[in-house]
Amino acid sequence: MPRFTVHIRDEWLAVPCRETSRTVGWLGQEALKRYIKNKPDNGGITSVKETRFIVRRCQGLGLLDVDDTIEDVLEDNDFVELAIEGDTMSPDYIPCAPGVSNLTAAYREPGDFIALDGNSLTSTDLVNLGRGLYKIKLTPEAERKVVQSRELLDTIVKENKVVYGITTGFGKFARTVIPVSKLKELQENLVRSHSAGLGNPLSPERTRMLLALRINVLAKGHSGVSLETLHAMIQAFNGSCLSFVPEKGTVGASGDLAPLSHLALGLMGEGKMWSPKSGWADAKYVLEAHGLKPITLKPKEGLALINGTQMITSLGAEAVERAEAIAQQADIVAALTLEVLKGTTKAFDSDIHLLRPHPGQVEVAQRFRSLLDSDHHPSQIAESHRFCDRVQDAYTMRCCPQVHGIANDTIKFVKTIINTEINSATDNPMVFAERGETISGGNFHGEYPAKALDFLAIAVHELASISERRIERLCNPSLSELPAFLVNEGGLNSGFMIAHCTAASLVSENKVLCHPSSVDSLSTSAATEDHVSMGGWAARKALRVVEHVEQVLAIELLAACQGIEFLRPLSTTTPLEKVYELVRTVAKPWIKDRFMSADIEAVQRLLLDQKVWGVAKPYIDKYKSEYIPESRPSSPTAFSLDPPGSPRKRIRLE
Repeated sequence: MPRFTVHIRDEWLAVPCRETSRTVGWLGQEALKRYIKNKPDNGGITSVKETRFIVRRCQGLGLLDVDDTIEDVLEDNDFVELAIEGDTMSPDYIPCAPGVSNLTAAYREPGDFIALDGNSLTSTDLVNLGRGLYKIKLTPEAERKVVQSRELLDTIVKENKVVYGITTGFGKFARTVIPVSKLKELQENLVRSHSAGLGNPLSPERTRMLLALRINVLAKGHSGVSLETLHAMIQAFNGSCLSFVPEKGTVGASGDLAPLSHLALGLMGEGKMWSPKSGWADAKYVLEAHGLKPITLKPKEGLALINGTQMITSLGAEAVERAEAIAQQADIVAALTLEVLKGTTKAFDSDIHLLRPHPGQVEVAQRFRSLLDSDHHPSQIAESHRFCDRVQDAYTMRCCPQVHGIANDTIKFVKTIINTEINSATDNPMVFAERGETISGGNFHGEYPAKALDFLAIAVHELASISERRIERLCNPSLSELPAFLVNEGGLNSGFMIAHCTAASLVSENKVLCHPSSVDSLSTSAATEDHVSMGGWAARKALRVVEHVEQVLAIELLAACQGIEFLRPLSTTTPLEKVYELVRTVAKPWIKDRFMSADIEAVQRLLLDQKVWGVAKPYIDKYKSEYIPESRPSSPTAFSLDPPGSPRKRIRLE
């Protein structure tokens, strides 16, 4: 039977078609019916028949007439996109002119700029640059430093001095002197030969981050790149002209040579490039479509563009930002689970945590109190078991401050390393214009971000590990007062049985991914580069671990909200009710079994967009302002959110 795949908003839907003599309009309506089937409030679509839409083929973006028959304009297994007129439900919504695909139109050219100086960019800034929220410009001071360092290099070339990477070969060929007439060819050959990466290309967002970070490093004025070349890179970034950069191929010393070479290759007008205007095409045509010219490399510029840790660091910036977001929200999800399992808040008493005052532990305990304080936020669920005979809870609930806390502290440590690396000059040789010399060193070695990202993966994984055990408690009737797998008519319905299996499989994958890549090293470049960091894999797998953590916590959040259904009409605390209401905007309660993956993905998107944090944060902040005195101890070891002896309300202990 012929089948077509239809893209609506953020979902792909398979639509079978027995009779290809039907119209394109029929295909669109069938896709809409499938889309709204499991959406709360039908996804905001009141009537399929009255919904106006346009349909286009994904390949070539050709518009289809809704009155044409399917057999005349489509082939079996074709991919098409349906755009609803006036639709603002999609997070990527942009009013598109006919013929422009939302798949590529999601990039909205920004009007604001971030000024780069090589010293003040943050991981948050870098992620926002990757999302296309800002364009780039240089500060006047950065331009001055770039010009000074280039003048020194031009002097070196003019005086025929022998300097590594400028007038010599590279690596094992460092003692081979290159004639001045071939210095341009030397740099071009370097980029071409080092463009040897493999695998899928980085996404446009991650390529934007990589390009922005390389620009920031060059803006420090210690790489010897010309201002003309740097401006050309900025123009490419601002036009979102992004090179094809394979994700595999770096050993993390001497820097991320392969991926950065692919980045530079596109800027030279060679290889492939992508832009929202053109899609994937030959780099020279993409640049031409944006009124840009390929970069012409001057002496040392090829080396300046490819030698550094920007692949590790840019991916690491995304990993640590996402880790920070999910760690904050993990406390909210766990607090909701504790309510559903009728746990006690005794373990979060501030005096307990002052006896072991790790900042993360103290902060997590304070978040639990801010969400569960029954004086501040009365909970009918908590009241229902106030006088039960339970003394203490399982570790997965009682020890959240200790387990979540070290994840928070590790994230802060890693973020410090990444932010330092973001604003570090990491190529070789370094140009010191004020001293009038170049110096070879080892700043390109990726051990710092590699080790930090291995630490990050290990720490953040624990949020999923403990979450999976809480999902088990929610689903297992012998560990809760809830129906098996959180569904009525068990046996006929399986409920969350396999969702829990999915969580378990992700946690198991993480156990392998958490093996540190930076403990490995293989000698390369004929033993010239005889110790490497393997930081590229550290960054890529850290991102995968964080993604798995988001997914496991999404499953727990869905399970906890489903558990609430069996405790109604009792209500939980106000902030947790707000979280429940948010989840119900994208996933309705389970009355009977249904397709579950879409709901898990929708809730993961809530976590990824920090919407769960957004609804709970005002209550957390309000609690802090009311319960924390203005003066705090200056000693880190005395850190406390609720110091002993300070005037504060006590959390009521169930």
